[in-house]
Amino acid sequence: MAKLDIGDTAPAFVLADADGNTTSLADYAGKDVVVYFYPKAATPGCTTEACDFRDSLSALNAAGYAVLGVSPDTVDEIRAFADAEALTFPLLADSDAAVAKAWGAWGEKTVGDRTFDGVIRSTFVLDGAGVVRRAEYGVDAKGHVARLRAELGV
Repeated sequence: MAKLDIGDTAPAFVLADADGNTTSLADYAGKDVVVYFYPKAATPGCTTEACDFRDSLSALNAAGYAVLGVSPDTVDEIRAFADAEALTFPLLADSDAAVAKAWGAWGEKTVGDRTFDGVIRSTFVLDGAGVVRRAEYGVDAKGHVARLRAELGV
């Protein structure tokens, strides 16, 4: 999968959110947005990252950033995750991983002694025109949101 670079226009998408409603990247036209891809709802690293985004959401929103989380989970799985962790930003179900692949956030990874294809934890910051201003692949869940906020000056 080709990775996105700074200056690229982010690929469009329309995905279901935790309530089954459709959310489009175009819904965020004119707004800065953080789009992050996580491998699996309710796993330790993904929970850490999601809760860090939740806890930083008011500061990010105040600075003009919306946050969207995308995973290959089903709508039911992301609904349960959002409910369990009181997540107040949209989580989107990319069940066939088509969006992750289009954004370069899908590839070979190794966990323990297993190697398989899956979501590579990645974060993108887009401007209001949908242009990539930051593209980070293979991020560590722990401390990632604090570092991102510092780099964005939020």
